[in-house]
Amino acid sequence: MQILNLKLLNFRNYEKLELEFDPSMNIIIGKNGMGKTNIVEAIYVLAFTKSFRGSKEEVIIRNNADLTRIEGTVKDKYKNDYKIIIKSNSKRVKINNTFIDKLSDYLSNINVVLFNSEDLKLIKDTPGTRRKLFNVELSQFSNEYLKLLNMYNKVLKQRNVYLKTLYYNSNASLDYLNILTGQLVELGLRVYNYRAKFIDDISNYISDNYLRIANREGLRLVYKSDFKDKSKDEILKMYLKEQQRDITLGKTNLGIHHDDFEFSLNNFSLKDYGSEGEQKNAVISLKMAELDIFRSQKGVTPILILDDLFSELDEEKINNILSFIDKDIQTFVTTTELNKLTDDLKYNSKIFTVEHGEVREEKYEIWI
Repeated sequence: MQILNLKLLNFRNYEKLELEFDPSMNIIIGKNGMGKTNIVEAIYVLAFTKSFRGSKEEVIIRNNADLTRIEGTVKDKYKNDYKIIIKSNSKRVKINNTFIDKLSDYLSNINVVLFNSEDLKLIKDTPGTRRKLFNVELSQFSNEYLKLLNMYNKVLKQRNVYLKTLYYNSNASLDYLNILTGQLVELGLRVYNYRAKFIDDISNYISDNYLRIANREGLRLVYKSDFKDKSKDEILKMYLKEQQRDITLGKTNLGIHHDDFEFSLNNFSLKDYGSEGEQKNAVISLKMAELDIFRSQKGVTPILILDDLFSELDEEKINNILSFIDKDIQTFVTTTELNKLTDDLKYNSKIFTVEHGEVREEKYEIWI
């Protein structure tokens, strides 16, 4: 899969921008604050309809503009034109100039694997951050997963609201709570099954990747869930046991919204016992496993974005990542310095230099 071109209107610091990309390697260089990450962010927004920076949507709209528009032609088996128009209070998407009413029907068409410096903190970060990562990846494999997750979150919100009603009104009926609990468990089990299969699939690659990178065996990804190895009836009994506590606290204390994913090296938690180098290599192994999963499960090669990553890594780890990148993987690298990249890589790349919102294309010359 390749994005052939990108057109921006009023996106971040770009009033208008049109770029054509190399089908293999693209390097975007510039000092911090110049707008290099904005380019790969636009590609990400075109794929996911939202930013990886966690910004409010109106923030990506250029100052004093009413909307932002992102367009791109993506080639897989066929070429398709994608467009997203974002206003402060609305979002519309098009495929081949046809509006798509449901965002869930638009998502998963453009496959992107993002790897940035924040991902290196994944192991030490919160369970919520790890769940978000896997939700993003799973949504690219299955529209059904995204729909189930949205339905689960909707029922969870309804249940939490009713728990507060029960706390302040002891005469309120428990029947409605039982209905919501049943729906939550039913949806939660289906989400759990998707997640469990994804972890099993990715585990087929992550250990081999770590062996290739660190010359050590034993890396595993462990799925931790309240639902693990339990039947529907067993889970319902758990909710019944926790019912009074839920009412008292006004929130649901069990469920897949508390799931976590733990990195284990030879049965020791990397979060608790791993060195910084081991943790970074584990995350690299995970991200490269995502490329393998796309190829084996969907039969596609995703677009790879390496955003401001190399500033956080030594030369050995940079080379570890680059060793996984075949020429058929369209890759975008943003960096503040070219000297961490090999001459061969720079010579075979399309290089974009960004300065104060202006982008110029350059060719790297090797002087003998």
